[in-house]
Amino acid sequence: MSITLKQRLLSFLSQGLKFGAVGALGFVVDFTVFNLLRTTVLDSAEVHAGPIYAKVISTVLAILVNWLGNRFWTFSKNRQNHTMREGLEFLAVSLVGMGIGIACLWFSHYVLGYTSVLADNIAGNVVGLLLGAVFRFTLYRYWVFAPSRSGAPAVSAAGGASGVGAVSGAGAAASAGIGSVSTRTGAIRLTATPER
Repeated sequence: MSITLKQRLLSFLSQGLKFGAVGALGFVVDFTVFNLLRTTVLDSAEVHAGPIYAKVISTVLAILVNWLGNRFWTFSKNRQNHTMREGLEFLAVSLVGMGIGIACLWFSHYVLGYTSVLADNIAGNVVGLLLGAVFRFTLYRYWVFAPSRSGAPAVSAAGGASGVGAVSGAGAAASAGIGSVSTRTGAIRLTATPER
């Protein structure tokens, strides 16, 4: 059974909304930790690069929250069997996304000279966050959590499963009373007892 355009759009919308919800939670962590650090121990009056250090720390914590949320909710059907590789790829994409946010903050704070807490938040938590979110969602969907990399058997247009554990010769299997059920780790063969 082929996937229709409507199903693809609904899947994309569903993932986009879940990604947004997870991102909102990550944003709360990022925003809260950044402002706590920025206005206390990493105040720019005390530590010259304080806003940058605060943003790095808050973003790393938000990345951890986002990975857990995206792995177990947004892209749960497509998560990889190789958790370490998936985690490293997620981290790599997230670090580039963090770099986008930090670059926006750096440009605003040190090049344009907007040094207030409000300006730092607009640069890092609005502009940088939006640009970074678009970048991250695209790479999470099409690389880190791409269905082709999940380890689950791919379903062909004819409805059969391909990959490890798939049963070949569906016609012969059906006439012999054998069926298959695709699972996340492969296919399970079922044998039917002939009726007497």
